[in-house]
Amino acid sequence: MIRSKTSLTAKSLLAWLRLTKRKRTYAELDRFRRSIESSQAKGDRGPIRSIRRRFAVDRSEVDGRPCYTIRPRRGGAAKHVLYFHGGAYVHQIQHDHWRFFGRLIDRAGCSVTVPIYPLAPDHQCPETIAFVRRAYDGFAAATEPEDRIVMGDSAGAGIALALTKALRDEGRPVPKETVLLSPWLDLTMSHPAQPALDERDPYLALTGLNEAARLYSGRLPRTDPRLSPLSGDLSGLGALTVYIGTKDVLLADARRLHTLCTEQGVPLSYHEYEGMIHAWMLASIPEAKLVLEEIAHLVDRSLVKSV
Repeated sequence: MIRSKTSLTAKSLLAWLRLTKRKRTYAELDRFRRSIESSQAKGDRGPIRSIRRRFAVDRSEVDGRPCYTIRPRRGGAAKHVLYFHGGAYVHQIQHDHWRFFGRLIDRAGCSVTVPIYPLAPDHQCPETIAFVRRAYDGFAAATEPEDRIVMGDSAGAGIALALTKALRDEGRPVPKETVLLSPWLDLTMSHPAQPALDERDPYLALTGLNEAARLYSGRLPRTDPRLSPLSGDLSGLGALTVYIGTKDVLLADARRLHTLCTEQGVPLSYHEYEGMIHAWMLASIPEAKLVLEEIAHLVDRSLVKSV
């Protein structure tokens, strides 16, 4: 599904990004490296104050690292989302993520578990994936297979798809739904359309993404499926859903996923929004509200299928 109408609010956000030259963070290597240092220096602060005030928040640990589960204060929440945050594998979870979780819980009445996974360059792919698997095992132990929804944005979406593929390969139950928001699916950054997309993208840039991929992959080839889950067999992964915008340098690989799923006969609910930037689903704009309604329906659908 391709949506062509762009709201004035979204256009204003795009103009603000260009005016403030936010792209320089990813386009200039020195700035990108400083952004990593600044983000990681803050450490884990957990959910923001408004989330702690409005919801029940439980903190557990996996390998000594925090996992937060956010629940409605009243009533049960059989529906459960495991969410992996974006940040190019090098940046901490942001306030916009926590606000998005709050809106999702309000709308869908679900619980959301957020593992704070280790970041590059101090921690690389094998360690991060091992943590993710143990975090998933804890999530799965408390949730029936038919009620599991795995979701992520950007790098977190890549983690989500890699996790679902690994579970399938091991013969384990896969999540009922895997939802990918502006997914980073191929760390080789080799699609021939990406340089042109880089020029249109007001936020991300290939320079910073390639540096993040280098830091996270370490000695692994970037074609490794744990790094680039786009390749290979895509069957048997449960329900797949993708949201992407046309002003996102990652658009080419999202379209490639769409093509591969079509060629392999794999059902994929694909949503492409004209004029939208990277991770726009987390913003307070009309298009994001529409996506939230659709995601809430996916969460509801997972529960309906189980009864």
